[in-house]
Amino acid sequence: MSAKYQFDRVTMLVTHYNRSKSLEHLLKRCAEENLGFDEIVVSDDGSKPAHLEYVKQLQAKYNFRLITTPVNKGLGNNINKGQDAVTSPYTLYVQEDFEPTPEFASNFYNAVKLMDSESWDMIRFYTFPWAPFPYLQNYKYGYAKMLFKPYVWHMNHLKFRIYSDHPHLRRSNYFEKFGRYVEGERGDPTEYNMCLKFIQKGGKALMFNGPDLFLHEAGAIEPNTMVRSKWKLSNSLPVTTLRRMYLIGKVVNSSVQLKRMK
Repeated sequence: MSAKYQFDRVTMLVTHYNRSKSLEHLLKRCAEENLGFDEIVVSDDGSKPAHLEYVKQLQAKYNFRLITTPVNKGLGNNINKGQDAVTSPYTLYVQEDFEPTPEFASNFYNAVKLMDSESWDMIRFYTFPWAPFPYLQNYKYGYAKMLFKPYVWHMNHLKFRIYSDHPHLRRSNYFEKFGRYVEGERGDPTEYNMCLKFIQKGGKALMFNGPDLFLHEAGAIEPNTMVRSKWKLSNSLPVTTLRRMYLIGKVVNSSVQLKRMK
């Protein structure tokens, strides 16, 4: 039975690590929303045997291609090997702890249309509600241009995060323009390195400027494998003051890194 919403030139690439129930939930929601793709590729980062065995059981039900590695090699390697396996023109990149909303399919048609007719490198469908991208300019079909403000007096540190590992559509030849993900680093530095490369290489991106088209950990099915320092989450006055100073320093440091990359 064919899907109601079929995207023949798009592969959904899902990165997975020790969250097989979350992966099942994502695949189940895609099926419930009648989403069809050229292919689904699941790139596993050396999950524990119990999780990997469950993923193989899911493979029989949801008909995806599984790319594995014998040991955990980190986020960068997991995305690199997953993207290498994609053969369609476009990639919908989704981590296993997200799920599409009922509004995703109709808006995704417009995203593919924009990629077909214009020169966008990436179109994003989600951002953390406590970390919205600061500089947007309304464009069309409910999407907005993501603008990078290079001057230091634009002090919002989130301006560097035009790229994000959050769900997005991109061209499958992404590596040709932006290079591969750095390997051997923790998840956050890996992502931030790609943020800077995206800006340095002149990346052009849109973001859906309405309710998020994906939900994150909606069911809180499994614990997050990415653990962040508690000080980043505290709201006490001393910590918020130190955090503000840290973020100012981060804007300056990132601006210097960008200049050195050119």
